[in-house]
Amino acid sequence: MSQPVSWVVSACVGFVRSCVVLVVAMLVPAVWAAAVALWLWWWGGDPWSGIAPLLWACVGTLALSRPVCRMVRSLVARWTGTVIPAGYREAGPVTQMATGYWWNGHSYERTSRDARMDQHWRTRWRDPATWRDLRFTAIAPFTMGVIAAVPPAAVAAAVLGLAQPALPARLAGVLGLVVAVATAPYAWRAAEPVAVRFLRASPAMAAMTAAGRVDELTAQRADATVAQAAEIRRIERDLHDGAQARLVALGLSLATAEKLMATDPDQARALMREARAGAATSLTELRELVKGISPPVLTERGLIDAVRALALDSPLETAVSAGVRLRLDPPIESALYFGVAELLTNAAKHAHATRARVSIARDDTGIVVEVEDDGRGAAGERAGGGLAGLRRRLAVFDGTLEITSPAGGPTRVRMVVPCASS
Repeated sequence: MSQPVSWVVSACVGFVRSCVVLVVAMLVPAVWAAAVALWLWWWGGDPWSGIAPLLWACVGTLALSRPVCRMVRSLVARWTGTVIPAGYREAGPVTQMATGYWWNGHSYERTSRDARMDQHWRTRWRDPATWRDLRFTAIAPFTMGVIAAVPPAAVAAAVLGLAQPALPARLAGVLGLVVAVATAPYAWRAAEPVAVRFLRASPAMAAMTAAGRVDELTAQRADATVAQAAEIRRIERDLHDGAQARLVALGLSLATAEKLMATDPDQARALMREARAGAATSLTELRELVKGISPPVLTERGLIDAVRALALDSPLETAVSAGVRLRLDPPIESALYFGVAELLTNAAKHAHATRARVSIARDDTGIVVEVEDDGRGAAGERAGGGLAGLRRRLAVFDGTLEITSPAGGPTRVRMVVPCASS
């Protein structure tokens, strides 16, 4: 591409980006301009008669500050590759109590929506990032907004000047066109240093984010410890009530058969047959128990083959697709395997599905497992439920769980775990 053509393309792209930066930077000032206009219109000599527009402007500023900052970060990351961490404080979970009310850490609410809304605004009001965003929306119009306004203003001056018959006006129009072409490739670039300077997380905010992450990991470790203890108790109970009891009975039968061998061989042989059947049953129970802890196919052949074996045993007509062959760390494979098992069980038991689809793939974020069924939908998390437990198990590995389940179906669950495969 020749240099003049490249310059024209750069000028056009820069002009469009400058207009975008100008619009984003002037959103909050536009709200205040409209509020002041309404205030002057309603004033009528009484300064308090039109106070409502100014109050709405304050609310609008608070509501727009965070979306404006998110847009600026997104534009800077897309255009320059500079990623500016937001550093927002995350709201905690809400829990349904035995009384039916929802507790969000601050107050009891009648519905989960009210609890989350109350917690959202409490968290946002106390978040230092909120005041950082408000400061940015006040600074942006006078910094990157003014600089980004140069090309559009020059183009407007050029159009007005060239439309006039007078020679000085036309010369001014030509000058405006030159200024627009010369500044367009660079005017939008002011957004990057301004955003980096005023939108990055302060040391105090970074420390609070780190402290919140430590609390989150502590809670996840506590959940994992509780789940592990419950699993150990389940294994102990299954061994005590199943295989252990059968092995004790097997020992008694063999002892009795040994005593009857000389006096009643037929009865001894019958006891030996019962003992053999009991030994086979005990072996089956032990295999099922081991399969519940760590399926041998998962250990020997990996996640994909283990999920395919699980699909064969499922009551649903399940199709498994995998675009790659991979081996993951055993704890991650186990978490994903039992996650798929939980979702297929829910689809058959609660959603009354007949078919399911499981896909396993890799992308830039890590391993992605999607489970979709044709059930009745409306699946959701509840405190202490299987989906909530699955989310906690994945969170131990920084994994995420996304649930899409409209009423009537289909239900689609996406598990993502950042990891490296071999």
